[in-house]
Amino acid sequence: MRILIVEDEQKLAEILSRSLRGEGFTVDVAATADDGYHLATSDNYDLIILDLLLPDQPGTDLLRRLRQQHLKVPVLVLTARGELETKVETFEAGADDYLTKPFALPELMVRVRALLRRGPAVREAILKLADLELDRLTRQVRRAGKRIELSPKEYALLEYLLLNPGRVLSRSMIIDRVWDQSFEGFTNIVDVYVRQLRRKIDEGFEPRLIRTVRGLGYAIDPDQLS
Repeated sequence: MRILIVEDEQKLAEILSRSLRGEGFTVDVAATADDGYHLATSDNYDLIILDLLLPDQPGTDLLRRLRQQHLKVPVLVLTARGELETKVETFEAGADDYLTKPFALPELMVRVRALLRRGPAVREAILKLADLELDRLTRQVRRAGKRIELSPKEYALLEYLLLNPGRVLSRSMIIDRVWDQSFEGFTNIVDVYVRQLRRKIDEGFEPRLIRTVRGLGYAIDPDQLS
């Protein structure tokens, strides 16, 4: 699952992103409201962690902008302001939960998982294509009812493909999303993982789901077979 952190305190953002990645999440970080808005409206996130005191505009303004765009992604607000009036304003702007700084990381993780379980993203917790099924909450994958064991990177690659059925994803796009860092000059690592994933979810099954678009990348699509 993918989480966006909008936080201008670099040290806190690094701690949060490192902790969430350690739990298996893919994490993007924005330090301003404008950057947060751009990321939130250009990608599919399962959760946004939002600081209220941002350098370019209040977090509540960003939250209202996102809700005006009909984005229903759960939003967990972080702030040093604990006054009742601030909490009321934040919830009225569209927040789903509120955590006052300083906070303990275990409590943050509990709230994150609670929002992921009950939030709008749960409607897409089960990703299906043909007889392939991926459960984003339990991280289990099955094909024709058979349990398939995947490594964390294989799972993240399959999840990204299933979130974009029929869309051709370039190697650079996959590197950016699945590895969450730059592997410039080493995009052949994607080919290695696609081969491994094909062995697990395509070999012995029909139809074959992962196709190669020569010179462009990969797509998962039951109607156009490689």
